[in-house]
Amino acid sequence: MMSDTKVMWICGVDEAGRGPLAGYVVAGAVVLDPHKPIDGLKDSKKLSASRREFLFEQIQLKAKAWGIGQASPVEIDEINILQATMLAMRRAIEDLTTRLGGWPDKALIDGNRCPELPIAAEAIIKGDAKEPAISAASILAKVTRDRQMIKLHERFPQYGFAQHMGYPTEMHFAALKEFGACDEHRRSFSPVRNVVEMASQVAKI
Repeated sequence: MMSDTKVMWICGVDEAGRGPLAGYVVAGAVVLDPHKPIDGLKDSKKLSASRREFLFEQIQLKAKAWGIGQASPVEIDEINILQATMLAMRRAIEDLTTRLGGWPDKALIDGNRCPELPIAAEAIIKGDAKEPAISAASILAKVTRDRQMIKLHERFPQYGFAQHMGYPTEMHFAALKEFGACDEHRRSFSPVRNVVEMASQVAKI
């Protein structure tokens, strides 16, 4: 006799890139397949770059479904980084639904807030260290964003994006002061806004 018990698909969601001064904020969403376990899932920040790359491929091969969403620097400036993060997370889950064939039953969100979704959602502080599906999502988001920043470095090598990934380091601050902001910088973030305003004042002199 066949069981009529419905499989519950739980989606883990995490983001990368809330703190940087440049680039997209990127979110990952993953529904793991219990029949295809992935060894070594943990918070992406605790993994080496090479290990993240390996697990990135494993997740895409073995997960039941996965998705990636993002919000641009322009969107970040228009709606603020928190709302842009929520938007990227929703987009990641929507991307996942195309592979899953519908919405998952529930979303586990890393952090203390959930995006607006048509499904149940639960925010879990430090969820990337507690829930394997969130760990997997953090790896997807981190690798995707790092790859974007390396490509951005090719366009704007003067900023050193491949070294600091857009985060507010001394190297990045120095480059901002010397070269000003590029079109991928987040102008709503005060260090960038200050540089832009200073350049505007100098131009008026």
